[in-house]
Amino acid sequence: MTTPAAYPYAFHIALDGNGLNGLEGAAGVCVFRYDPDSGAYAYRVQYYDGVAGGHALSITPDRKFGFLGNAGQQLLFYDVRSLDERERVSTLRFETPDAAIKSSTHMVWLDDTQGITAIGDGLWLLDLDRPTEAERIGDHLLKLPHAMRRTASGRYLVYGGMDHPGRGEAAEVGIFDLEKRVARRIPLPTTCWHVACHPREDRFYALSFRVRPQEGRDWHEWAMAYFKEYVFEIDAATGQILRHWTCGQDVPAHINSDVCVSDRELIYCNGGSGTIVMIDLAGFASYRVIDERPGLSAQVRSARQAARQVTDAFTRGSPVPSSRHFVGALRVSRGTLLDSVYACQLSADQKLLFTANRGLNTITVYDYPANSVRLRVEMPELREYLPDLPVWTDPRLGFHHSALLSPVPAAAGARPEECP
Repeated sequence: MTTPAAYPYAFHIALDGNGLNGLEGAAGVCVFRYDPDSGAYAYRVQYYDGVAGGHALSITPDRKFGFLGNAGQQLLFYDVRSLDERERVSTLRFETPDAAIKSSTHMVWLDDTQGITAIGDGLWLLDLDRPTEAERIGDHLLKLPHAMRRTASGRYLVYGGMDHPGRGEAAEVGIFDLEKRVARRIPLPTTCWHVACHPREDRFYALSFRVRPQEGRDWHEWAMAYFKEYVFEIDAATGQILRHWTCGQDVPAHINSDVCVSDRELIYCNGGSGTIVMIDLAGFASYRVIDERPGLSAQVRSARQAARQVTDAFTRGSPVPSSRHFVGALRVSRGTLLDSVYACQLSADQKLLFTANRGLNTITVYDYPANSVRLRVEMPELREYLPDLPVWTDPRLGFHHSALLSPVPAAAGARPEECP
């Protein structure tokens, strides 16, 4: 048997099962290992009982342990090689949130054992060697913090924010000065769940995530909004918006997930529209798109996925009073009944781009920057790992956020928590 060490690349993807709303599903990890020289690949999938809403991954700089962020108020750590669970801790022992989706979905590692995540209304410092002894280092000042990153100098923690079920639209991001332990709230015209950092300067990018509340009030079971989209470039030291990019509603850039940055482009995938958008950093105007929208034959083969998608949509909104949301969702997805790309990571040498398509249950490796397909793999069905599900169940594993372990060029200088 080929050992994990024989594969230079390991693409770790958080799993949340096959439902429409990833914040309410299962919790697991898929690792996809790849050798570009031989074309060989292997994968392993592990779901964890007693945890829900698997969402995002972060891996320690020494590449030994991973954190599976989730929407179920638990800290779950796993072994990077085997995917075996190492530790889980209820965050309710530290602080109780005011909404069930307010949870530790993301974490930033400071070193091989210490990391920072959001719990309740605070930011907490955790130590993998003492996981039940967390330290609250300050308020985060947002309604519901989400994705977080550390800037190039290491001084600033930056994080996006979700709309809050009870407190409404967010339209804000946060900056936390790790030296002074002081947070700053930056108001924005739009809600931005996800952020990415410039590789060399203390700047970061916040990407709009535009949704509408069902029946005008429910921000938990939201609907996709067919609006224009934004990307804001923000100076972490001052909080000033330096530049911003915006596109019309017809550009397929809706409901983003993973974001990464190359020397030339901001790269992000869009689960609603089925694309990977790449914005030129120099001019912050021109862009190009990889389109993973499935053709008719692929949509027909994905009937079980589509049926689950439609059924779940009806559980979140009534078709008559919410008809405009259903039409908007069809416009966002360009007529498909499937969600799409949620995981997207660029290798450290910027030659390979890994993506995971949630709707089609496929993993693709592209040559970058040519964006030609090098490898595409159809992944096994969910029922292979959760055998109690019925035979006709939706087969999607539930790809969400990801992290890529790849050989790091000696001169790259990339910090492991940003490019693991």
